[in-house]
Amino acid sequence: MAEKQSYFRTIRKISEAFGTTKDMDVLCQLIVDSALDTMKVKAVCLFLVDQGKENYTVVAQKGLSEQYLHAGYGHADKIAPTLLKDGFIYYHDATTDPRLNNRDKKKAEGIGSILVVPAKVKGELIGVLAMYTSKMREFDKEEIEFLRVLAEQGGLAIENARLVEKLRSNTRLFLNLAANIASSLDIKAILQTLTEEVAKSLGVKAASIRLLNDEKTVLQLAASYGLSEKYLKKGPISAEKSIAQALKGKPVAIIDAYTDKGVQYKQEKKEEGIVSILCVPIKAKEDVIGVLRLYSSMKKVFSEDEIELVTALAYQGGLAIQNASLYLMLKNDLQDMKESAWTYKCWF
Repeated sequence: MAEKQSYFRTIRKISEAFGTTKDMDVLCQLIVDSALDTMKVKAVCLFLVDQGKENYTVVAQKGLSEQYLHAGYGHADKIAPTLLKDGFIYYHDATTDPRLNNRDKKKAEGIGSILVVPAKVKGELIGVLAMYTSKMREFDKEEIEFLRVLAEQGGLAIENARLVEKLRSNTRLFLNLAANIASSLDIKAILQTLTEEVAKSLGVKAASIRLLNDEKTVLQLAASYGLSEKYLKKGPISAEKSIAQALKGKPVAIIDAYTDKGVQYKQEKKEEGIVSILCVPIKAKEDVIGVLRLYSSMKKVFSEDEIELVTALAYQGGLAIQNASLYLMLKNDLQDMKESAWTYKCWF
């Protein structure tokens, strides 16, 4: 009964902290400290799955030495299926269990048993909470369930921090682009900034902007970021053969560029390290004049939010092109008026 009350107090303390602080680091460390104090174990560590590298990074920990932390951890994809299916992984003897890496380091650290539970958001594994004992130990259902609840709190803290940072990043992105459009008519510079900023914001390998030629048969390169010169010079990009659906006005997301029928230059993409592609149309008024493409070096399912963001940025790019075109037309018209006025004066 005393243990249940202790679990309840810990969960209530963490829940209250969510209402008073938005600092992810503080919340994650509170979860780790609370688990350690309540469970009376050697150490606790909260890991975040690094989607780009498919391994773990430490978000918060207590009780582990710096030497052990630098030993490295296994790939997230190896334990993800078990965690999502069973809800936990238990290693009775961490020094001999063949499923674990660096067993000699665990022995030197004085680790007996390890219990790992998933930190999930909307069913997706985003991290793990690991508990280490100094002696081999069994865990009952209530202990496992308690740790799983703490891991869920950790997942919420991480996700909230991600959402806040995403909002801030997207706001900065739009402000920077709007400022560039307002202060410059150098369309090449604006589009170059757009490709770089959108690639960095979404954490993908590269981005490019291609505009239709006058005959609307070829997509010509206007700006790129993260792509090699060799790849850029691979050959003409056909408007009819290269992800042509995007030129009809709708975003197209391709998970596997090597097998998709609508992708040109598959071998070149493989050599470049391009796996997934998001292609959105660039419009001037109602006409599609080109495409903005994002390239991922790993299989990526672009979320609706990401697609909407890139589509909105492509709209801004189209607006910048339209403004520049109108300026050039106005400039030419003024020049024609001046020349006509000079001709008129010469009549007298």
